[in-house]
Amino acid sequence: MHIGLIGGIGVAATMVYYQRLTAAAAARGVPRLDLTIVHGEIHELIRNNLADRKAEQAQAFLPLVTRLKDAGCDCAALSSLGAHFCFEELAALSPLPLVSAVTPLDAYFVEQGIKRVGLLGTRVVMRTRLYGQLAHTEALALDDEIETLGQTYQEVAVAGTCSASQQDLFLDAGRRMIAAGADAIVLAGTDLNLAFDGQDPGYRVVDALDVHVALLADLAAGRKTLSDL
Repeated sequence: MHIGLIGGIGVAATMVYYQRLTAAAAARGVPRLDLTIVHGEIHELIRNNLADRKAEQAQAFLPLVTRLKDAGCDCAALSSLGAHFCFEELAALSPLPLVSAVTPLDAYFVEQGIKRVGLLGTRVVMRTRLYGQLAHTEALALDDEIETLGQTYQEVAVAGTCSASQQDLFLDAGRRMIAAGADAIVLAGTDLNLAFDGQDPGYRVVDALDVHVALLADLAAGRKTLSDL
């Protein structure tokens, strides 16, 4: 299956998607991964996300999905959890099936025995508790600090780098959510690998990107079909 990916939102997340998807496909015995990536505009996404302009962002993504279809892709995916705020609006317009990064998470948590998660990501992801899509898993966030954490995450995503002080902020937020009863911290922002990769924070961390990549790799390998989603 030819996978289409809307990248650039941000660039660091796109690079990690590319690295991990190619590795996951190879591990599944895919001899040649069919993958096309188009570049989205992160500043436009941020403006529309903060203003809750779902229809406008869906229209901005539509030409990119169309380009993926013209390139021969069988499906499309967004390389940003934050971009999923307009997922339904885009799906209604899209000429390709969209593979959600949010939908598989609840089942994954159940499978892993995770009953309560702490969320880090964009303001909207944290406020809406992953867009209200967790039916079997309780989610918490540091509500009084969503603005600070969300702004910091936005700065990291745009810059494609994470400073020591920014990293400390995220790691400490995770510790406090674990202390509040979370079984694991979910990196519900695809650029958070910049803060957490190579770290041992002393608590369980689930990178939502890895769950999405596993699903895309299963599709590429023929282990799953779009009708399974």
